Amino acid sequence: MKNQSQAMVYGLATVLLWSTVATAFKLSLREISPVQLLFIACAASVVVLALVLVVQRRWHLVFALRRRQYLQSIGMGLVNPCLYYFLLFGAFDRLPAQEAQPLNYTWALVLAYLSVPFLGHRLRKVDVVAGLICYSGVVVIATRGDVLSLTFSDPLGVAFALGSTLVWASYWIIATRDRRDPVVGLFLNFLCGLPFIALACGLTDGFGFGLGQGVVAALYVGIFEMGIAFVFWSYAMKKAENTAQVSNLIFISPFVSLVFIYFILGEVILPSTYIGLMLIVAGLWFQQHRKATAPVPGAVPHE
Repeated sequence: MKNQSQAMVYGLATVLLWSTVATAFKLSLREISPVQLLFIACAASVVVLALVLVVQRRWHLVFALRRRQYLQSIGMGLVNPCLYYFLLFGAFDRLPAQEAQPLNYTWALVLAYLSVPFLGHRLRKVDVVAGLICYSGVVVIATRGDVLSLTFSDPLGVAFALGSTLVWASYWIIATRDRRDPVVGLFLNFLCGLPFIALACGLTDGFGFGLGQGVVAALYVGIFEMGIAFVFWSYAMKKAENTAQVSNLIFISPFVSLVFIYFILGEVILPSTYIGLMLIVAGLWFQQHRKATAPVPGAVPHE
């Protein structure tokens, strides 16, 4: 049943969880490598999503799919979690959280651009203007305010962050043809992606990590960012009478995230971060509030 109040509660809970994950990423990466973080978080998310399906009495749906849909799970699992989180964690490993997190928010703009060739959407003037605004913010953040030099603080880290937005947007375009239950689909994608991640971890950095802050933070990422936040957001969308009102909550997340980054990680927030983030959020807000085409079904914002 529709219930806007409940939808807002679920939406706010999701935004709060997303606001903490940039900090959790960095805490984990202080002790373990990106691929180790990915392995632990993915394994934790598989367990959490399985428990959610059992509690909701939807576990039987996991075994009620066609052969083609199971093969689809392997392909989508290679995209998300494998490739997407490899790039995202690689970005956070090389960049300060205050830089990597805002850059990742430009995925919504990339989605609009990719929807033109792959979904037949029309590229509007508002998308072009929003792009100019957002990517001017990217340049401000990536150069730490020295925009005239165009010297990036870490070119590879910036490339990882922007590459992750391309992969995440591509994932949701692929998801427009996905007819599986959303939680079942995510569970199977992560389950199918986990062996590839385990193989990559075993061949590179190995599994020699002790139970320290890095592992605990990685478990937090898997349980909350990859698992519970997705379920909460699904509930928010299902119960919403006004989905735009709920979706607007995502614009709170990057600013709340800076609070955690400052107080927990101890990063001094640069003026360029504030300016760049405001430009990115302004561009996304401008695009979303002048949207003429329908959003991609099931697409969720990200940290």
